[in-house]
Parts: sequence; C-alpha cells; structure tokens
Amino acid sequence: MTPLKKAVTPDGAELAWTEEGRGEPLLLVAGQATGMAGWDPMVPGLARSFRVIRFDHRGIGASSEGGAENYTTRAFAADAMAVLDAAGVHRAHVYGHSMGGRAAQWMAVDFPARVASLILAATSAGDARGPGRSAAATAALTSGDPARMAPLFFSPAFVERNPGVAAAFFRVQASAAVKSRHFRASRLHDAWDVLAQIQAPALIIHGSEDALAPAANAVAMAERIPGAQLIEVDGGRHGLHLDDGRVQTWIEDFLSLVAT
Repeated sequence: MTPLKKAVTPDGAELAWTEEGRGEPLLLVAGQATGMAGWDPMVPGLARSFRVIRFDHRGIGASSEGGAENYTTRAFAADAMAVLDAAGVHRAHVYGHSMGGRAAQWMAVDFPARVASLILAATSAGDARGPGRSAAATAALTSGDPARMAPLFFSPAFVERNPGVAAAFFRVQASAAVKSRHFRASRLHDAWDVLAQIQAPALIIHGSEDALAPAANAVAMAERIPGAQLIEVDGGRHGLHLDDGRVQTWIEDFLSLVAT
C-alpha cells in the first residue's frame, strides 16, 4: 500500500486514503466498520487497469471521528466525495461492498455527474422495507468475535486456505462507540424510493447464501435501478468479493465495457 494521504470533510474529519495503479479512477467503499486494508487481495488486479483509490471511513483506522451526527450512509457518501476531491478526481467508477454499497447508492443519487459506473456487492437498499437479516446473524455480526463472524462472510474452505486474509478483514481499529454508529447508519439506510434515479451503469453482485443481506435484496435492487445487471453467485456469502475469484473477473469485465 502506498503512503496514506488525508482528505478533510466539511465537518473537519480527516479521512485517510491511498491510491495504487494508473488509469480511470476506481473508488472502493468499504463495509461497516471495515478498514481499507480489507480490500488488499483485490487491489493488485484492479490496479493493473485502474487508478484504485480507497479510504478508511470516519472513525475507522487512520481516519478521525468527526461529528457523531454525520454517521449516516448519506453522509458517508459525502465523505467519499471529499476523498475524490482530495485526489483531484471529478468522476470515478464506484465499487461499494455491504454498507459501502449503501453509501455508494447515495453517491450515485446525490452526485450523478461524478459516478461513472456503480458496482454494488453484497448490499441492500435498506433493511426496513427489504428482506432483513436474522437475529442470529445480527448477533454474530455485532459480537466482535472473528470466529463467529467469519462463517457469515467466507466459506470454511476459504478460511482454511487463507487464514491471514480472513483474520485481516476483521482486524480494524475503531472504538466501540464508532462501531455502534456504523451499525446504526447501516441499519437506518433506506434508498428504495430513489434507486430509480440512478443514472450510472450498474452491476449488482450477490451471493445466494448471504445471511447479512439476503439475496432477495439484490433482485429487488436490480428491478429498481434502470438497466442494472445482476449476477447471483450460487453459494456466495457476504464476503464473496474475496471468497470467489470469479467476482473480480466479472468486475473487470464490467468496467472494461463502461470505461471511456
């Protein structure tokens, strides 16, 4: 990873970000309480063709907390724009995973001229009106115990082959208060009524065995986002972007079609 840089949000929060590769900008937006290092396995491949930019959400890793009132997915979208501003990027492809996909939806709605294309992986337009996760999955997610969380994200075979990658994904520096704010932001997200406003070419990738964002969410989003392409991954879990090597191929193929 190249040295960290800082972007400043309107409320004064400092967001750590970095970049690798050359080409059209591709912004990676991480999931709930997940640091930019969680993207490590994917970046080398993507950086062969794109200028890959990633960052730590406010309160995560090397980023400062900022105001508690700005822990919403819509505010996270504005944070992401602050990162693009700091990088001198007016328009970028945006790839969001989980809560990052929720923030990415607002990016495409609130800043349409700045989103060249949209990739939504293992996400939802909101739990209140979409198929939500079970109480057991929520309890495992909020436990903070990697051993309980790992089966929600990765297959046992992946964890056995890649114990370091799985462990690193859950290793994040954040206070309990920040983690709680992230969880609340994700749970309160509701973009169902605005998905039809998304103008960017969109690819939705979702696993059939995603216990944190049931697959019916992906189908419903694809029906609402004009022209969206949906790839359903049989057996895929919440961390399918790392677990299944085909995901990166599908993303690269999609970006090659929409890149200018």
